[in-house]
Amino acid sequence: MPGTVIERRSRWLLLILLALQLVLLSIQAQAPGGSSRLEFAVVRTVAPVSRAVSTGTDFVRGISEGARLRRTLEHENAELRSEVERLRRARVEAFGLEQELARLSVAVDYSAAPRGGLKVADIVHIDHTSWLQTLLLYVGDAEVVRNQAVVSANGLVGRIVAAPSPYAKVQLVTDREASVGSMVQRTRRQGVVRGGSPGTLELAYVPLQADVRVGDLVVTAGIDGIYPRGLPVGTVTSVTPGDELFHDIRLTPAVDFGEIDQVYVLDRVPVPDAVKQTETDAGF
Repeated sequence: MPGTVIERRSRWLLLILLALQLVLLSIQAQAPGGSSRLEFAVVRTVAPVSRAVSTGTDFVRGISEGARLRRTLEHENAELRSEVERLRRARVEAFGLEQELARLSVAVDYSAAPRGGLKVADIVHIDHTSWLQTLLLYVGDAEVVRNQAVVSANGLVGRIVAAPSPYAKVQLVTDREASVGSMVQRTRRQGVVRGGSPGTLELAYVPLQADVRVGDLVVTAGIDGIYPRGLPVGTVTSVTPGDELFHDIRLTPAVDFGEIDQVYVLDRVPVPDAVKQTETDAGF
């Protein structure tokens, strides 16, 4: 009897071992994709979890980026509100100064020279190659005359030197033969702007003792009978001692002539040459 029990137990143990071996062989068998069935089962189990974790991570990242963008927009909005408020205060202050100036002008019977309106004109040709730098405008039926000032949104372009309707020829401020009565805006020191090397300007006749610095804005002085006062001409890029009494001052033009396709002609009649010549002959 004991021997029979031992044989039965050995038989069952053998059957269990055989069954386990078959299970292991089945697990190690190749799946259709080339991986084992165990790897295939693991992938099928882990992949949804990984996808869920990745989706959750993207969601959290999106929330974080959205919060950061919102903080940036709120900061920029606050800065813009502050800038708008500053501009409003400046406008109010300027309005008060304008009113005060108007009262003083009435008191001393002062009238400023009219600046005139603006006429839009298209550029049809521009000459950058020769020393005589010019551009050609199409003005259509608009009435323009010699010596009218031409400007862009950024500053002074030049003056009309010929007006054969419907076109007008403009001498650029960068032309070697051009000259513009100008002044350093910061100090009101006057001089004459002339064309320099291609694309640059020179501010002449400014004494060595005058305070001129790199970065100073130079504007029209309104003393040449052509250009009204206050038009941006250029920015000082270098100041060095020149010959004897004057600085050697170089400017970058306020206008980038490679970017303009339209300009404005100031509808303002310049001082006639005959009047200026008469004043000169009078010896004043």
